[in-house]
Amino acid sequence: MAVNLVNVENVSKVYGTRALLDGVSLGVSEGDRIGVVGRNGDGKTTLIRMLAKQEEPDTGRVTHSGGLRSGVLTQHDSLDSAATVRHEVIRDLADHEWAGNAKIRDVLTGLFGGLDLPGFPQGLDTVIGPLSGGERRRIALAKLLIEEQGLLVLDEPTNHLDVEGISWLARHLRERRSALVCVTHDRWFLDQVCTRMWDVQKGDVFEYEGGYSDYVFARAERERIAATEETKRQNLVRKELAWLRRGAPARTSKPRFRVEAANELIKDVPPPRDSSELMKFASSRLGRTVFDLEDVTVQAGPKVLLKHITWQLGPGDRIGLVGVNGAGKTSLLRAMREAWRTEGETQPVGGRVAVGKTVKLAYLSQEVAELDPTLRVLEAVQRVRERVDLGKGREMTAGQLCETFGFNKEKQWTPVGDLSGGERRRLQLLRLLMDEPNVLFLDEPTNDLDIETLTQLEDLLDGWPGSMIVISHDRFFVERTTDRVFALLGDATLRMLPRGIDEYIERRHKMEEAAAAAAPVVQKTAASVSAADQRAAKKELQKIERQLDKISDKETKLHAQIAENATDFAKVAELDAALRDLAAEREELEMRWLELAEDA
Repeated sequence: MAVNLVNVENVSKVYGTRALLDGVSLGVSEGDRIGVVGRNGDGKTTLIRMLAKQEEPDTGRVTHSGGLRSGVLTQHDSLDSAATVRHEVIRDLADHEWAGNAKIRDVLTGLFGGLDLPGFPQGLDTVIGPLSGGERRRIALAKLLIEEQGLLVLDEPTNHLDVEGISWLARHLRERRSALVCVTHDRWFLDQVCTRMWDVQKGDVFEYEGGYSDYVFARAERERIAATEETKRQNLVRKELAWLRRGAPARTSKPRFRVEAANELIKDVPPPRDSSELMKFASSRLGRTVFDLEDVTVQAGPKVLLKHITWQLGPGDRIGLVGVNGAGKTSLLRAMREAWRTEGETQPVGGRVAVGKTVKLAYLSQEVAELDPTLRVLEAVQRVRERVDLGKGREMTAGQLCETFGFNKEKQWTPVGDLSGGERRRLQLLRLLMDEPNVLFLDEPTNDLDIETLTQLEDLLDGWPGSMIVISHDRFFVERTTDRVFALLGDATLRMLPRGIDEYIERRHKMEEAAAAAAPVVQKTAASVSAADQRAAKKELQKIERQLDKISDKETKLHAQIAENATDFAKVAELDAALRDLAAEREELEMRWLELAEDA
């Protein structure tokens, strides 16, 4: 019989006039792997903070079994900025001790791509202070996974991980003996890892057996039986269940729901989208040419990311783009956008990008666009357009689209300056769709969106008649919204993958095995670099490191100035432009540093 580790008894938590949790009772037992889902702001993070005893409930109590050791990954790390990665993750273990530990090797390779931490300036001896938020988060996760705990509590562990990193983390957590409670919007990850689900809704927590697929069925069934008023939400859930049952790869090896009941529930639900009809409509809006790339070469600074690419994005094409970090996914989209912006006058360093005359492009970048913080949410949307045509006779007002994206009538009158990062991301996406583009470039659109908002976004995109490229580490979203997957494998080429992301993972594993087998040859080649070349490389490396330090100082000052001038829209825009210029300069220097490191 499983030992009970944590008891949550009649817990309530109120913020202001809103009850996030109201009389909730739950338990975590040995071996449990629990996924926590729910809308942003409904109390998921509050629940797991109380579970880990990082926050006290207003009423009720949380008790841990005697001697329980828990590890917590929060949204904000507590790493020592003055310390090195080695000190925080490996502590005082000698090289032969940690390198001989299979668990430590597995964690470092899985999260960083190698024991020498490729991509970090000084490997394990890199100082943490200047690192980005995503890099710090991976370090905090590695530190946690190397230790032994009876309970792991993880808040959005897949953030800042690529597809391979997420796949590795899922396998690692399945093989661990510790119990797990995890908040994430990554539905593929939930299905791979979790055996139970907690759905946080309106102060209550509903429990379900199984992973995400099982939860979708059980929730749809519960809402059908209860005949709730939320018809719209119920239809979204049934639509997602239909996709899971009919078209997607198997999500769980042994589904716990009854197949007959699931099929009965979805028998009148049409496929997510009519591809041929959308293709016909897109062709009438776009013509035959959208983006044609001929013998294109893309560079970032001196580094060549893609060479001699010939590729076409046609009317109605829905493309998923995956690849290793730094392979050139975002750079490719930027090159295509620049060709569109300048009507073909700006071209990549090699080859040509032809753009259709009727193309109206909307590009959702990873950066959140700055808006006047005094504007209300509804006003920010109405300034783009009052009504939007979603195709197939569907039309929405600005207010209706706001509600679809989780901005209720009360929230629509909130000043933009008071929105969270996730809410600003939603607003950015909403404004793009409101402008009625016929081509969409979405670079990590799922960042900061909860599962319910993601399903509503997918529902909108199902009937959207245009061409689309999606870059995302969210496998579920890519599989759900696109029809074909292309990959940048880090070898300067672009390949179509008939079997999608599963094929991408297989190809990457084969490439890593081949690289490992060739390692002795690489070492021999490196040894042949002349001593003079090595000295020159080391000298330039030191110069670049000093330049990077200066850039880091400038970025810190700019962030401080942005905070000081938060209400001055023009000043914030000016500072943000300077910040982006520094980021581009940093990226170019880092690329050069990596090239020199091989010679040095």
